[in-house]
Amino acid sequence: VFLLCCSPSLPWSSISSRMTGTDCARARGRKGIAASWPLPVSPWDIALCVTGTLISCENAIVIAILFYTPTLRAPMFILIGSLAFADLLAGLGLILNFVFIYMLNTEFATLISVGLLIAAFSASVFNILAITVDRYLSLYNALTYHTERMVTFTYVMVVLIWLVCIILGLLPVLGWNCLRDEASCSICRPVTKNNAVVLAVTFLLVFALMMQLYLQICKIAFRHAQQIAVQHQFMAISTTKGVSTLSIILCTFAACWMPFAMYSIVADSSYPMIYTYATVLPATCNSVINPIIYAYRNPDIQKSLWLACCGCVPSNFSLRPRTSSDV
Repeated sequence: VFLLCCSPSLPWSSISSRMTGTDCARARGRKGIAASWPLPVSPWDIALCVTGTLISCENAIVIAILFYTPTLRAPMFILIGSLAFADLLAGLGLILNFVFIYMLNTEFATLISVGLLIAAFSASVFNILAITVDRYLSLYNALTYHTERMVTFTYVMVVLIWLVCIILGLLPVLGWNCLRDEASCSICRPVTKNNAVVLAVTFLLVFALMMQLYLQICKIAFRHAQQIAVQHQFMAISTTKGVSTLSIILCTFAACWMPFAMYSIVADSSYPMIYTYATVLPATCNSVINPIIYAYRNPDIQKSLWLACCGCVPSNFSLRPRTSSDV
């Protein structure tokens, strides 16, 4: 069997040499070929698995810090924890997807891994939107932001996000897939083309809403900075830093997700798999960047990380309180 797969004189070898591991798994499933022969491992699949491992490690640290630090229970940290959990599931989903492709290639395993990835990455995107809403409310309703009502609102928002994302993840398992109709497949089999377009359009709407909210945040931050500034230099530095932070967040989010979203709308399963990999990999890298942007830059989390790793805080570490000009 091994010689049948690897011999250059046989036609199947010439086919598989031009195909990725995912392509071979699809072909094997359609032709009923036994699962005993080894698949050629795609470098793209290895890259996704390594990315998933990095995502899992980064976000596991964030979750551990938030869980073991009782003082980090404000609405902002609830949302950061929800985002870290979503990205952790996304990382584990990428690892499981690699295992299922090359070790356990069955229809049920495919549906489970795809459902987990859809739920996790959808939750990641929606949690980023929720953090944007939280930042807007912390400036727009600064006087009532630290009340019990806001904490309740945050928990309700998190629960709704996860309910919606779990439903989205269950759709392929419940029959919304293209395993019986290859012509209706999207670039990410077994998700149908229609479902992929809906998810991509939803992402574009989320991104548009984020841009609108951050525009309002900039306006409020500039107005607050003008009111509290004692010196013009302070106002310029604080507001410029805030605008730079917003630019980094929006540009990173768009650069990671926009290629995959646009490609999902215009392409289908007949397009070369290399284009799908080339757009999926940057999208997954967004979950690598999220802990750096939303967690590790936070002074409270930095302090907890120093205490957990070294048992002390550096003497030059300053825990500056968050002001209304910080965005």
